[in-house]
Amino acid sequence: MIRIIAGACIFIIAVICENFGNFSSYFLLGIFLTAFVLLGYDIIFCAVRNLIKGHFFDENFFMGFASTGAFAIGQMAEAVGVVLFYQIGECLQETAVHRSRKSITALMDIRPEFANLKNGGSVTRAAPETVNPGDIIIVRPGEKIPLDGNVIEGDSMLDTRSLTGESVPRRVTAGGAVLSGCVNLNSLLTIEVTKTCSESAASKILELAENAVEKKAPVEKFITRFAEYYTPGVVILAFLVFLAGTAVLGGPWQDWLRRALIMLVISCPCALIISIPLGFFGGIGAASRNGILVKGGNYLDALNYVDTVVFDKTGTLTKGVFNVTGLYPADGFDSEQLLELAAAAESHSVHPIALSIKKKFGRETGLNDISEYEELAGYGVRAKLRGKLIYAGSEKFMHKMNIAIVENESPGTAVYVAAENTYAGCIVISDEFKPDSKDTIGALRNRGADKIIMLSGDDPEIVRAVTKELELDEVYGGVLPQQKMEKLEQILRQKKTNKKVAYVGDGINDAPSLALADVGIAMGGLGSDAAIEAADIVLMTDEPSKLAKAMDIAGFTKRIVWQNIVLALGVKGIFLILGAAGIAGMWEAVFADVGVALLAVFNSTRVR
Repeated sequence: MIRIIAGACIFIIAVICENFGNFSSYFLLGIFLTAFVLLGYDIIFCAVRNLIKGHFFDENFFMGFASTGAFAIGQMAEAVGVVLFYQIGECLQETAVHRSRKSITALMDIRPEFANLKNGGSVTRAAPETVNPGDIIIVRPGEKIPLDGNVIEGDSMLDTRSLTGESVPRRVTAGGAVLSGCVNLNSLLTIEVTKTCSESAASKILELAENAVEKKAPVEKFITRFAEYYTPGVVILAFLVFLAGTAVLGGPWQDWLRRALIMLVISCPCALIISIPLGFFGGIGAASRNGILVKGGNYLDALNYVDTVVFDKTGTLTKGVFNVTGLYPADGFDSEQLLELAAAAESHSVHPIALSIKKKFGRETGLNDISEYEELAGYGVRAKLRGKLIYAGSEKFMHKMNIAIVENESPGTAVYVAAENTYAGCIVISDEFKPDSKDTIGALRNRGADKIIMLSGDDPEIVRAVTKELELDEVYGGVLPQQKMEKLEQILRQKKTNKKVAYVGDGINDAPSLALADVGIAMGGLGSDAAIEAADIVLMTDEPSKLAKAMDIAGFTKRIVWQNIVLALGVKGIFLILGAAGIAGMWEAVFADVGVALLAVFNSTRVR
């Protein structure tokens, strides 16, 4: 800023001396040259350095060649003026870029600075990197939680905005899980650490945000390739204008050289090169402030072309919180016996259905009484309780084990239980849809999704009942994890040209499908590390409606980017014609370069 102000003052003095004084040409040359060197030495230096390295036709080359050429033909005021306004434009661009980047770099605030490590009766401040799982830390009111863990003591409200985008504080009590990056608002918390610093939620979010800008959207790649041909093409055009003007049309060569130099200034591609990636950067930042992490501009752009959305059910469209809603014991068994058998069979499982059964039973099953536990993916579990073989699972599991059952028609997930090949009864468990699930389906249709599909491991009858409530196009139940991938591959093969298929899931078993889809979207990303790693976009809350918000941001970003392309190329095309015709001078050239670049940059910041 000091350099620009000083150079501007000297430039103004030089212009006054040239127009209102009677000074020698050497004095005027010296004062204009002083202003030029002060304002443009870095431009000339960069241009020469890049030429030595073989990097031709960048903005430094254009500005350096045009300004020194203007000096050579005696247009000293224009030469210094071009450099002055270019530097002012660069300064303003840098300010706009900095402000746009804040939406991403604000995430750096969630990085933990220290941990209050409890060691016996004393508490010492330690670097989060040195704290291990199992250690006990203290988090005072107003401090960030430095590491993921479980609350041992305390009852407090947490500010989770940095992680989820939610403004409403969340309450946490003893036994609850907490994530690094949240701010403890009002009470002391004692936390047992469950993950190292590098594996914590805050570290993973920062890694995603820092790597996001490396993945370019197709339009960014197009502009990069376009600039490779556009820039030398304009240089050749300017040279041909100079040759044709002097050899064919006649007139002073200095006039045609000036026109060629004006064309070089106009043709600088910085408006395109800067504003377009900045638009995607702004889109990624806007998404992050809404609790949506996008791993690259290419994935944000891909949302504009999604016409098929494939959902997992449990934990994605539903809450994933199961409750026992019906007990149907067979003859010879009562409800308590049925529950005990099922709880024993599910004793080692962490599946939500198993947890709901154990919660309903309400007592600990003696693990010493259970042996030979085995889980069969997609079917159920079997184990021995005090030597007695127990089965708990789906209808097809019972058929596979050749156990005759009484089919249950109640709405919900039916868990059939058998003891020593004798049918013991059925337990019905129900899951609730998230409040915004139905609205999300409608919102996706309004945003161009022609087909919405659900793939679920639940019983097909239950899944078909779900279809009526959510009005989905296709629903497939009883699908095992590997079958999900096979079905998704089939959907991908059938998609329309230039259209994308998005898969939305929440768990470890969804990770392969998330990686396979054109756009993998992890729901409830805070819950599954595998989903975060495999997905292209992570929705930091359990709200499916965030997907519609992400598509809105992607659509607005696309409009801004194409506005910038049309603006830059349109204005430059007009001024190139005016420059070649001798109508536009250096001041107009500065506007066509720096002015358009500024307009495009400021337009890009609207995405924020």
